Order: sequence, then C-alpha cells, then structure tokens
Amino acid sequence: MRTDYHVHMHETGEFSTDYLKEYLAKAKKEGIDELGISEHAYFFQETKDIISNPWIDNRRGLDFKDYQALFDQAEKEGLPVKMGIEMDYTPGKETEMKAFIDAHPFDYVIGSVHWIGDWGIDLAIFRDEYEKRDIKEAYRQYFDQVVTLAESKLFDFVGHIDLIKIFSYWPDDKDFLHEQYDRAVKALADSGTCIEISTAGLRKPVGEIYPDPVLLKKCYEADVGIVLCSDAHKPDHIGYAYDQSVELARSVGYDKLHVFSQRSSKTVPLD
Repeated sequence: MRTDYHVHMHETGEFSTDYLKEYLAKAKKEGIDELGISEHAYFFQETKDIISNPWIDNRRGLDFKDYQALFDQAEKEGLPVKMGIEMDYTPGKETEMKAFIDAHPFDYVIGSVHWIGDWGIDLAIFRDEYEKRDIKEAYRQYFDQVVTLAESKLFDFVGHIDLIKIFSYWPDDKDFLHEQYDRAVKALADSGTCIEISTAGLRKPVGEIYPDPVLLKKCYEADVGIVLCSDAHKPDHIGYAYDQSVELARSVGYDKLHVFSQRSSKTVPLD
C-alpha cells in the first residue's frame, strides 16, 4: 500500500475537481493507492478564533463550504480521495480546535507545529530568528508543543514532527536533543497518535526527510504508527522521493503503515 495524505491545493490552484484530477493522475503515475487532500486550516475564516497573527491573517479568506464542496463533487464523480485538514496546533485553543474538527466529516486530521508564539519557524522571513535565540530553548519550546499536541488526542498524526530542523540549526548537546525526542515519543505512544514520514524535508534547506532516523527509530520501538507523505503543494510533488521514505521506514523496522477513513485507522503492509 502507498499513501500520500499530506497534500495541498489552494496555493497553486483552486478547489475544483478538474484540478484535483491533476493530483490524482500524478498519484496514479507514482503508484499511490490512497490520496488525501489536507489543506491548511488557517486559510479558512472558520479558524480565526483558533490562530491569528499578521502573516496568517493576510492569507486567510476561504470559506470551508467551498472546500467541502470539492469533496462532495468528487464523491459524485467517483474520484477516490480522502478529506483531511492540517491544523496549526495552538496551545490553549484545544476547545476551539475540537469544535472545528468535530464540525466536519474529515477522514483524518494532521496536527503540526509551525509557530512558537509569533515566530513562524519554517518561514524564510523569520530565518534570522534562529541566530537570535538560544537553540536549546527553541527546541524545548517546540517539543513542548509536540507533547501537548499528542496529549490533546485531537489529531490522527503529526506533520513533519521535527520541522524545527528545517534550516539546519541543531542543539550541540545530543543528549538534550534525544531527551526532547524521548518525551515526544512517550506522548505519541500514550495517546495513540501517529507520525508521518515526510519527504518534504528533501526539498527544504535541511535536505533530509522528516523525521531524523534516530527519532524514527525511537517511534518504532515505542510502537508509534506511521503514514507516508510528500507535503505536496502542487501535483508534481505527489509521491516525491517515495522510495526513500519506504527505505527509511524499513531501515528502522517498520513493515506496516496506517490508512485512515472517517477518523478511524487500520494498518496495512508497507509496500
């Protein structure tokens, strides 16, 4: 089985089945068995009470009904696609996030950490912030959120779980780094939250898959489930470097992955 659940459409196209068919055609070419669209939740007006800052507010403006209409029309046309959403986990907004999630018939929900306060950790415009901050403290704050994200039990899997490495800033203290991994893995295992193996990191300055192999091995040893994703933002990204993600998964011991439908999951053999 091959999956790609972390896929976006809005930034390079529109919510139409014609555009969706371009994604599905690329998925078929890449041998992807299950495709899921999971647009960024911050684009939708319905999330303005969950997360708000100048960068996000400048991009928000969609109505969720238009997103829902895409999947309703896809169902009518018999197009095989799963309905997901990627939410910026926002500490203290668990009630509001739950209300948004429960209001819609998602097949799966991705929880991701992109912000430490008003610092967008993966945005090039904020890259200099890494030079101004204590890296150990930044990693501690980031993994604080990964832990509480998992503990909330609101999400099916975590997106790009070690995104904070995106610009290749790492704590010098490896024991400290592994402590952050360990507490994240414990929260994931205790809550039954999966992670994605995301090839998007290969397209970023860090030039490597999310997560780090050490972190992924810890997840395997704790029986944390996986999905395989590309974090596609255009059709060409679908299935990107898929064989590398399979190789990484197998290298630490995985031979199964999770597939989702209506917020329930099952394991299937890893292709």
